[in-house]
Parts: sequence; C-alpha cells; structure tokens
Amino acid sequence: SAKEEADGHPSGGVGVPGGGAVGGGGGGTVKTRKPDNTAFKQQRLPAWQPILTAGTVLPAFFIIGLIFIPIGIGIFVTSNNIREYEIDYTGTEPSSPCNKCLNVSWDSTPPCTCTINFTLEHSFESNVFMYYGLSNFYQNHRRYVKSRDDSQLNGDNSSLLNPSKECEPYRTNEDKPIAPCGAIANSMFNDTLELYRIDNDTRTPITLIKKGIAWWTDKNVKFRNPTGDGNNLTALFQGTTKPVNWPKPVYMLDPEPDNNGFINEDFIVWMRTAALPTFRKLYRLIERKNSFQPTLQAGKYSLDIAYNYPVHSFDGRKRMILSTISWMGGKNPFLGIAYITVGSICFFLGVVLLFIHHKYGNRNTSADIPN
Repeated sequence: SAKEEADGHPSGGVGVPGGGAVGGGGGGTVKTRKPDNTAFKQQRLPAWQPILTAGTVLPAFFIIGLIFIPIGIGIFVTSNNIREYEIDYTGTEPSSPCNKCLNVSWDSTPPCTCTINFTLEHSFESNVFMYYGLSNFYQNHRRYVKSRDDSQLNGDNSSLLNPSKECEPYRTNEDKPIAPCGAIANSMFNDTLELYRIDNDTRTPITLIKKGIAWWTDKNVKFRNPTGDGNNLTALFQGTTKPVNWPKPVYMLDPEPDNNGFINEDFIVWMRTAALPTFRKLYRLIERKNSFQPTLQAGKYSLDIAYNYPVHSFDGRKRMILSTISWMGGKNPFLGIAYITVGSICFFLGVVLLFIHHKYGNRNTSADIPN
C-alpha cells in the first residue's frame, strides 16, 4: 500500500531484522520516498508574513507619495534648466543647405560640404557638450552587435592578423585581415562638424576638444593598440587593411599618437553600441574659459559640415546637438515625470483607501447565524 511504501516497507515483501526485504525483489538497502526529518524538508523553517491592515497600508501610500512627488519635481525642474539646441542637417528638405549632399556615398571625393547658420536665443553658461545624433539606425541588431573582435581591439597581435569569424563579412578584404574588423567599425560615423561664432560678418572658430569624450575604462582597458613600437603605428598595423567604408586606415585617424589607432576616442565612442534606433553620441567638448563669460554667448553661429555619412538610403536622419549638463546628466524629463506619476498615484490611492476605510471599515462584518 501507499502507507507501507512511505514507511519503507514496499508491498509484496516482508521485512526481517538485519535482512532487508524478503520477496520484494531481493536483498539490499530499503528504499524510501519519505523526506528527511529536517526543518527545510519538513517545512518547519521560521517565516514572517506581513499582515496588511489599514494602519500599515495607508501610511505607506502617503509616505511614498510625499517622498516621490518632491523628488520628481526637483528632477523635472533640473532637467528643464538644461540648455539644449538641436539642428537636423540630413538635407531631405529642398531648402536645406545640405540637400545637395543627400545622396553622398562613403568614398565621395572631394567630400560634400554645407554650412547651416543658426541663432542661439539664450547663452550656454557652463561647459557645452556637442553630440551627433542618428535616427532609424539599429545598432541593437544581434548580428551587428556581435560583429566585432574584442581581442583584436584590445591589442592582441594574433587576433590582429587573424580576426574572429564573428566579423564576417567584414573580416577580410583582398585576402588581408581588416583592422578593425566587423560591421560596427565598418559603419563608423565620419562626418566632420566645425562651429563658428559670427560677429559683424566675422567668423570666429569655437575650440572643440576631441579628448575626454570616451569612457575611461574603454580608453584605458578595453581598447589598446597592438604591442610594439607605439610611435610607429604604420608598422604595427602592417599586413592589415582598412574597413571597406573607411576613407583611410585606422592608424591615420588622428595625427596625435595618444589618440590614434584603436585608442582613437571618436572610434571608441562609436563602438559602444546604442540600445535604441534613435540615439546620440558625444562628439566634442566646449570648455568654459572663465567664470565671467558664458561658454556660448547668445548670438549668431554657423555649423560647417563635411557631409560624408550617408543615411538617406535607410530613411535615417542626422542632427547636431549642443547641450549643457547638470548633476543628473543630460536633459531627460522622463525620470522626473515617472517619479511624479508614481507619487501621485500612490497619494491618490491612499486618499481613496482612507475614504473607503473611514466609511466601511467600522461595519460589523460578522454574520448573524440563525438558531
């Protein structure tokens, strides 16, 4: 029977002292499915179960609401105080100065150039961050994200000449290994943006800082040039070829040796893929020179663009963004709105539950049982 099996005496056999079971299939150790007599297996562990009452639930709703709403208002106000100016220079509109460059190709020689004039209505007081933005560009595609060789990018000499197969079809070109290999590197953003201030028809260039735009861990840990003579990158990358869409090899990205090759910060920023199809990446920094003048004064400016990056074929868009930051980063009203929404819902539910408790909580819920 089931009871006999649970007690360790399977049906069909007779237990004898020191002899196991008889008639149930021979001798041996008695098998049992009875759980061990432990606190865990017998479910005797101590437990705590909260008892939800009006006295505990209502204060919790009100406390959450009173904490989240002020935090959300503070974050939202801080986000709105961030200055931001955006220019779409895709050129799809016939009136756009960049319309002539709309169908540019990767290897256009000479590159197409266009200039967009704009006016800043308000000054940018603190340091200004210059971004480039792309839309309808899916860097989160699985095959695209995997199309790279981290060992090659970390300076491994064997991977430099024998890239990972994940880089296909951008692994080799003309029987030479591509450095850097993969679809991410092959599609690197290569527009050149220059900013000028206009005073009385005189154009004054704005100093754009190209270093310090990448993550420290990327610059110093994840990306390294091949080992060897660091002053002769041409020799280090000998035997490799440039990505298909690049106009020049990786060792000619910048004349400065500490910003060239795999440790070029524009390249490093691009290699950190975006999670959404509309994204922005840091392009340059504009530092404040002194505390008495704003970084960018209100007035007229012009943006000179070397238009090299084609986006019209996949209905993409390109833009330049000027932005300041705060203690919470760049402009992001969503976080403040989320805090305000959650806090308001909790406070509203607290009021509703308080009303219900006040009106119906004191009723006698015990049923009268007739004799």
